[in-house]
Amino acid sequence: MNKQELVELVAKACAVSKACGERAVNAVLDGVKSGVKKSKEVRLIGFGTFSVRARKARKGRNPQTGAIINI
Repeated sequence: MNKQELVELVAKACAVSKACGERAVNAVLDGVKSGVKKSKEVRLIGFGTFSVRARKARKGRNPQTGAIINI
């Protein structure tokens, strides 16, 4: 499911317009983003946990140029 499909699902479930559904989805996503920035973890019981983790850099290849880069 992508964001647009989620917007349509929310709009239908709440009997509101797609524009209103999109505002609701954006509000939830913005809340999760700001929560992760502030406390580094957001737990939604029955759904999932969102967090940021530092990882060691790895080598990758730019598909357009073929150049090796650190990701």
